[in-house]
Amino acid sequence: MEAIFNYFENIPTLHRSILLVGGIMLFWILEGALPLFLFRYKKWKHAWPNLFFTLTTIIINFGLAFLLLKSTDWVIANNFGIINWLPTMPLWLYVILGVLLLDFFGAYLAHFVEHKIPALWMVHLVHHTDHQVDITTGNRHHPIESVIRFSFTIFGVFIVGAPIGIVFLYQSLSVIFTQLTHANIKMPRKLDKVISYIFISPDMHKVHHHHVLPYTDSNYGNIFSIWDRLFGTYMELDRDKIIYGVDVFPDEIANGKIQELLKQPFVKYQRPTIKT
Repeated sequence: MEAIFNYFENIPTLHRSILLVGGIMLFWILEGALPLFLFRYKKWKHAWPNLFFTLTTIIINFGLAFLLLKSTDWVIANNFGIINWLPTMPLWLYVILGVLLLDFFGAYLAHFVEHKIPALWMVHLVHHTDHQVDITTGNRHHPIESVIRFSFTIFGVFIVGAPIGIVFLYQSLSVIFTQLTHANIKMPRKLDKVISYIFISPDMHKVHHHHVLPYTDSNYGNIFSIWDRLFGTYMELDRDKIIYGVDVFPDEIANGKIQELLKQPFVKYQRPTIKT
């Protein structure tokens, strides 16, 4: 564990880039060999707006990276945060607990809040209006959302007290799980189910991309499924019944145009409630 921690504490930017780009390429190939849904689309045309938003996310995260470094330096220098206030523990437990808590504050909580606050939901909506969820959908986030997500990560660093090694490990795992859970690949149902008891599985997350409530407001997790199960936001839906998109933004052509997606957070509409 010490070797892993030391590696991520000093992980080269090149290695992080390879993880992102290599993952996209790998799952792109797997989607052709083991597709979950046989989309009738031109894959590159569909990918273009999603890759554009992937690039804006990278630029924003890179531009704000100094805040992340300053935050991790501060919590360690001041012995601040949950994992620093707990009794001395083995390194493996320290790392696992740090990643687990960062996943809550940086991913689950951020995602939950984005669905519950109308203004933030409109920003996050860009991610949900993809009608063919695949590997490129994972980083389809409006630039405003990239800033929001980064802010929650910083908040998590302070609350958790995570050093940079744990933060980079968490971010690397986050990239892997984002790619896995959005990729249009068919995993054996039993294997997917077993994975979902601890981690977010592909089928579990795709329920979140179903086009109507209450499924859209469920399964918020990114790495660990414990948070959805603990807070009652876990839901199941047979993957064959999943329809991607959002019912109140059904225009697939508009939802595939960068200029329309950039404007989407500022469109006025009333989000429907769950019919009982």
